Amino acid sequence: MTISPIVTPFWDGPTGSWQYVVHDPATRHGAIIDPVLDFDPIHARVSTKNADRILEHIRAQGLTIDWVLDTHPHADHFSAAIHLAQALGARRGIGAQVVEVQALWKEIYNLPDDFPTDGRQWDRLFADGDELMIGELPVRVMFTPGHTLASVSYIAGDAAFVADTLMMPESGTVRADFPGGSSAELYESLQRLLALPETTRVFVGHDYPDDWDDPRCEATVAEHRARNAHLAEVADKAAFVALRDRRDATLDLPMRMLAALQVNLRGGRLPEPEANGQSYLKIPLNRF
Repeated sequence: MTISPIVTPFWDGPTGSWQYVVHDPATRHGAIIDPVLDFDPIHARVSTKNADRILEHIRAQGLTIDWVLDTHPHADHFSAAIHLAQALGARRGIGAQVVEVQALWKEIYNLPDDFPTDGRQWDRLFADGDELMIGELPVRVMFTPGHTLASVSYIAGDAAFVADTLMMPESGTVRADFPGGSSAELYESLQRLLALPETTRVFVGHDYPDDWDDPRCEATVAEHRARNAHLAEVADKAAFVALRDRRDATLDLPMRMLAALQVNLRGGRLPEPEANGQSYLKIPLNRF
């Protein structure tokens, strides 16, 4: 029988991001997925408001967290994986193709030659089909590139954490125009996700509701098959690629992208302080 884990979502309004705590109801062991480290781009200041909310929930519920997981190096927020893993004694994981993202962005940021691009910043790099356990709940890793070349989804019982592949059905799918992204690969990833059982609960990485709407994070595979705004209106892969590429050409970069990626390439660590004890972010001028 498929286990139905308990999923608690946490919304971050400034970045439109969803973060999750998922746990096995039998053992109360769990994982955190895609936690946000708050970053104020005006004052260049980080804080742990989101992470502290998650910690409060975990302690109030008496959960044991085994893993802090990222689905990919995020372009819209800093990862709080380091902060939470250290606070909870948990391991950190991400998809194995993160090493390709590190190599790509090492060149874009002109990082030092000794900056490691072998994924050592995480405790484990997951390949497609790998499995990890939270209590008695197996979690399968599915390689779902397209949004980035390193994106993975985590399938935990009847819950699928797909991050930046699908939006809510009314909003369709996510962009695929970042360096290393591919709308053609995104289409193939979506087919794999929509081949999951139709009752699978799909938890997305973002929602951008209108002012009068509440943010939402969950729909079933059946709902996406029936009415996803991008997939329902295209006949085949070529049509999807044309639609996605046309849409992406109208989008600006996320506000925090050029700051966030150089932190997330480090697994959520800030750059090492320089001689004056101050950390700095680099912005590649006129690159995008």
